[in-house]
Amino acid sequence: MAFKAGDLVEVRSAAEILATLDDNGCLDGMPFMPEMLQYCGRQFRIFKAGHKTCDSTWYGVGRRMKNIVFLENLRCDGVAHMGCEAECLTFWNTAWLTRPGKRSASSVASTRDEQWLQRTVHAAPVNGSPRFRCQATEHLRASKPIKSYDIWQYVEDITSGNASVREVVRAVFLKSIWRLRFLGVGWSVATRLYDRLHRAIYGGPDPHVTGRIPEGKPTPDVQLALRAGERVYVKSLEEITATLNTRNRNKGLAFNPEMAPFCGGEHQVHRRVTRIVDEKTGELITMKSPCITLENVYCEARYHPDALLCPRRIPPYFREAWLTRGKSQ
Repeated sequence: MAFKAGDLVEVRSAAEILATLDDNGCLDGMPFMPEMLQYCGRQFRIFKAGHKTCDSTWYGVGRRMKNIVFLENLRCDGVAHMGCEAECLTFWNTAWLTRPGKRSASSVASTRDEQWLQRTVHAAPVNGSPRFRCQATEHLRASKPIKSYDIWQYVEDITSGNASVREVVRAVFLKSIWRLRFLGVGWSVATRLYDRLHRAIYGGPDPHVTGRIPEGKPTPDVQLALRAGERVYVKSLEEITATLNTRNRNKGLAFNPEMAPFCGGEHQVHRRVTRIVDEKTGELITMKSPCITLENVYCEARYHPDALLCPRRIPPYFREAWLTRGKSQ
């Protein structure tokens, strides 16, 4: 079925969905995860069409997908993956959905049960260490590369309801200006032009910063012991730049341009993230330094050179060195 952003849909029954899956628990390469079973039989609105995504594993080119949508902020709770705290937005194949009131009376029953689905999340262990499979580890297998200059992806952004014409035009325009610095125009000239236009369009400075601390030197380690619900301010872009090395990292965690729009704003702490499934290996890793996620703060894909306007809405991780407590606290 063809769905657009804003459409009301119903998640099919567990039996119907399990009947669509191969022996690895996938449809067209995309796993249906046990964490998604709780939504069966319920109605939701389409948040975005998933005709494309970013490569969050190797940070390569954008990826094209077919028959995928995202539902209104339905995120994986990690229960079947030993408590992974990444809270990824879940991918939904349109075969797992139907229009409300349009379900077939002769729906296909499945001989598979939910316990079988639980087993599909386990990959072969490495040196005795458990490995997991999830939509994040498998999304490259369920997609194909897409060139950043493929104009049809932006047409589909508009026709699917993912973005307005204005949003697409300003994002593509700014990306084109940003690329001038690599085309022999002159780095300083292109950089100043981009900064001026970015301020006019988005009201803030060029988010493409470079940290000041030499590679190999320690970066600031700030411990605020923040907890969910606390109010915090994100420091200014200039203040954060002072905490980064020349690879734009603080204690190994990268600060990227997509986080810049939140600088200077007040937000509420969502959670402390301490363990996530590594998308490259499937290993559940415990972070050496906890990361902070903020309520309703997600990547808007304004600047990704190869996955512009990706609808995946990944929550960025913040170091406590980039935050300060709210004045009332």
